[in-house]
Amino acid sequence: MSNNVLTLSVITREAIELWKNTNAFLQNVDQQYDNQFAQSGAKAGTQIRIRLPNDYTVATGPALQVQDTQETSTTLVVATQKHVDVAFSTLERTMSLDDYSERILAPAINNLAGSVAVDIMSGSEGGVANIVSNLQSNGTVGTPNQFTYLAGGAALDNQPAPLGRRKVVNSPTTEARTVGNLSGLFNPQQDISKQYRMGMMGQALGFDWMKDQTVILHTNGSFTAGTINGAGQTGTTLTVNAITGNLNQGDIINIAGVVGVNRVTKTSYGSPRQFVVTAAASSGATSISIYPAIIPGATGYNPVTGANAVQYQTVVASPANGAAITFDPAAPTASGQIRKNIAFAPQAVSLAFADLEMPTKGVEEYAREAFDGVSMRMLTGYVIGTDQLVTRLDVLYGYIWVRPEWACIVADQI
Repeated sequence: MSNNVLTLSVITREAIELWKNTNAFLQNVDQQYDNQFAQSGAKAGTQIRIRLPNDYTVATGPALQVQDTQETSTTLVVATQKHVDVAFSTLERTMSLDDYSERILAPAINNLAGSVAVDIMSGSEGGVANIVSNLQSNGTVGTPNQFTYLAGGAALDNQPAPLGRRKVVNSPTTEARTVGNLSGLFNPQQDISKQYRMGMMGQALGFDWMKDQTVILHTNGSFTAGTINGAGQTGTTLTVNAITGNLNQGDIINIAGVVGVNRVTKTSYGSPRQFVVTAAASSGATSISIYPAIIPGATGYNPVTGANAVQYQTVVASPANGAAITFDPAAPTASGQIRKNIAFAPQAVSLAFADLEMPTKGVEEYAREAFDGVSMRMLTGYVIGTDQLVTRLDVLYGYIWVRPEWACIVADQI
């Protein structure tokens, strides 16, 4: 049977289906689609406003205690365009779809999806503050064990992340170590058998497990010392005395005496609140940008009962003047490195795609497809200078860690 000439619409549909099955991380984040970008004369702009969950305090007793609804929001910017460009002959276009998909589309889609995934993973460096690790006796980070992942689940509970379908994305190296360490500890038996046969964890410890090569390798700054300059600080900027050594975006720190609270009960969870550095700070800097914001309880706040808590509260109390700033014990020490595997609820991050406008002049072929929250466009044009038909595959997207507290870094040694 002779082969049919593949049309660009057929290739685009195949490309978008390959995308949906290429990258484990992208398969498990909240994805949205907006077609307004492509409508001539009806542009929606590049910003989408996303409301964040409201927060309230609970009153005790019969007396009415009405509180205002303090709505918060964040903005998702859809403005990043990435593409893969290839030239092919008419002979290649007469292959079967399976051959064309395997030889040309699959490598292109794999690299394109991987580039988007790295972009989103890198975004966690400035937002995800929760971290757990299997701390060794010498203070270094070791390979995570079952207690490490359970601690990650507890960190999500304290925020509180939704319980259903939580995910763990490990680097291939961490996944191999984890399967080797934990494969004999889980029931039912068929799950243990699958781990042995497939070399993958599957479902365990309250998570769906997967591996992905886009997991971030993080290097801490050279920071060795810093103290708070001024008591009672709140918000996302710390005023500090000149720090010794630099801080990198994504470093996770503690402030002496600043204890976190459960976001539902508003009671202390008894351990230091972890903060992530959201912008690099050079040695000698006198301010540090952090997430989450420091929001203490009101006057008379009781960390045991939650009395006098406030909406969106994150800590028991603001730091004292002169309080020491240190790397969190679960993070590496100065200039140390870790793999930032991630445990998360899919709603922690949103990825939005929009239709790119479809030019019809000056091109040989054009097609655009949208499927399951993803939009792709393919164009083929003739390049007179090289006598080639060149095809480009484009996506337009934006992402935001909407609720980074619903994610937790599971650290592993390099």
